[in-house]
Amino acid sequence: MKVAWFSCGATSAVACKLGLKLYPELGIYYIETGSHHPDNKRFLKDCEKWFGKEIVVLKSEYKDVADVVLKKRFINSPYGAACTKILKTQVRQKFEYENDIDTYIWGFEKGKKEENRAFRMRQRYPNFKHIFPLIDNNLDKEECLCILKRAGIDLPEMYRLGYHNNNCIGCVKGGAGYWNRIRKDFPDQFKKMAKIEREIGHSCLKKYFLDELPLDAGRNEKELEPRCSIFCGLINEE
Repeated sequence: MKVAWFSCGATSAVACKLGLKLYPELGIYYIETGSHHPDNKRFLKDCEKWFGKEIVVLKSEYKDVADVVLKKRFINSPYGAACTKILKTQVRQKFEYENDIDTYIWGFEKGKKEENRAFRMRQRYPNFKHIFPLIDNNLDKEECLCILKRAGIDLPEMYRLGYHNNNCIGCVKGGAGYWNRIRKDFPDQFKKMAKIEREIGHSCLKKYFLDELPLDAGRNEKELEPRCSIFCGLINEE
């Protein structure tokens, strides 16, 4: 069985499309956390049409990130976040246990950081064949944005708002600058997580509880812009 993990992000979408060119029988799977932007459903459906294949949705028994944090009384640590482990990792591991998988397609992009991740993935899980079509085709995230634009697919709302990743709204692994953007764009989610922090006595930030976060704390990342190159046309070549 050959599997690609779709995350409703630009890089995973392009990796799935390239993976289907290698393996038409490729199964595409998406893990729903319950805390993603509602526009993800639209993006997923648009990608299904582009792929010509249904994306199978998997989900934990937990409702969402807040449900995990409140029940586990834990947000994150240098070793990871409880929500990542429960809502994503354990769901994937259960799927692996129940299915005979030999090959994985991953959406790691061109660049030293992601290439190092790809190397560690192969070292950590040697029983699977790992394919990284974006690295193999020299594609980075900005080029993936361009590919989606050329395909007529509107980017997920989180990208259009200027976020670098289409994570859950209010990712507990985000920094001060990220959370100040969440406070502006999604005030209800900001207030909800601030309340949860006080209830369990832990913060997702190192220096502050969210309700203490200075408005000018953190840094604002430059917004991503689609960037087309000679490699972007490869995906539509037959």
